[in-house]
Amino acid sequence: MEPTVCRTLFPALDEQLFFNHAGIAPCSTRVVAAMRSVLAEQAGLGSAGYRLWTDRVAAVRRQAAAFIGADAGEIAFVPNTSTGLSLVAEALPWRSGEAVLVPTPDFPANIYPWRHLARRGVRVIDIPRRNGRLTVDAVAGAFIPQARVLALSSVDFATGFAADLPAFGDFCREHGLLLVVDAIQSLGLLPLDVKRCGIAALSCGAHKWLCGPQGIGVLYVERELLPRLTPPLAGWKSVTDAEDFSLHFTLRGDAAGFEPGTLNVVGIAGLGSALELLAEVGGEHIRTQVATLTRQLDAGLEQRGWRLASPRAERERAGIVAFDGTADIAGLFRYLSANRVVVALRDGRIRLSPHFANTPEDVARFLATLDRYAGSTAA
Repeated sequence: MEPTVCRTLFPALDEQLFFNHAGIAPCSTRVVAAMRSVLAEQAGLGSAGYRLWTDRVAAVRRQAAAFIGADAGEIAFVPNTSTGLSLVAEALPWRSGEAVLVPTPDFPANIYPWRHLARRGVRVIDIPRRNGRLTVDAVAGAFIPQARVLALSSVDFATGFAADLPAFGDFCREHGLLLVVDAIQSLGLLPLDVKRCGIAALSCGAHKWLCGPQGIGVLYVERELLPRLTPPLAGWKSVTDAEDFSLHFTLRGDAAGFEPGTLNVVGIAGLGSALELLAEVGGEHIRTQVATLTRQLDAGLEQRGWRLASPRAERERAGIVAFDGTADIAGLFRYLSANRVVVALRDGRIRLSPHFANTPEDVARFLATLDRYAGSTAA
């Protein structure tokens, strides 16, 4: 399916100029329909629909696993990225004095779960990013023998720099580190094979590049790591044969052991529909379309004298274009918002993040709107 054929599935794109898929992306009408279907079943069936929902959850678990090259037993559903990362951080068998390597600055979702371990005597070693860029050499320079985890974001949320995950995976294997990834700024846009990249655990909410609903996400934990983890939460779904309500506290051995209770089946249905649409469009089509749009934005912004902060090399970039200039950037953000142009303001820059259903015409309209700003370099 051609990416722009999907535009009718995203009415938000016609109601405004939308360039903030790195924030909260619009859901497709398919996602909404899938979620409404489950709500209708709950309204009309009550508990009689239970098997429908458990079957759907199992199907989406398989979808999510296939999407990242994992097995279904390595997938848990979580409310958001932060929860998934926190569960992994708390489940690891830490000893006082051990350490986590964490690139900074980064979005707090990948900072706070590790800093919260200070109460258990775990150190966080910051690895400074350089204009959003993170290299294996920088990680190597920060490495200490007490380090047990490298926790990083697949894409820097402020500049759009994409980490070389296979290279970091190789480094972690060589140094006995677990690679834990916050994938919310890449999954749905960049290809990912967790096995090839050597990722031990990964968490990703659905509401950005996956174009799914808020309040649902995926946690991946590699099968080999699972026996070393102790889930910090326990509930009726944490045990084997959970529907046998006699007391038998034998914890599950798969990733679903991180799901202590009743799941968000409405959100999971929406996630499944989002994954289905991405598969129909095709990863290569998605990447090609977004690359076309980001190059068009790069060229238009540079022609007008704006400064680009995002990487230019294709291997280093995802879907984010961040820029600033001599103009009042906060004022520009307010101007764009008032003119129904949805972007983000991050680190004193305007951040643009188009996705596959955006078009070159959207970019042209954005640049024309930008030119009318009183503080524009082209005004």
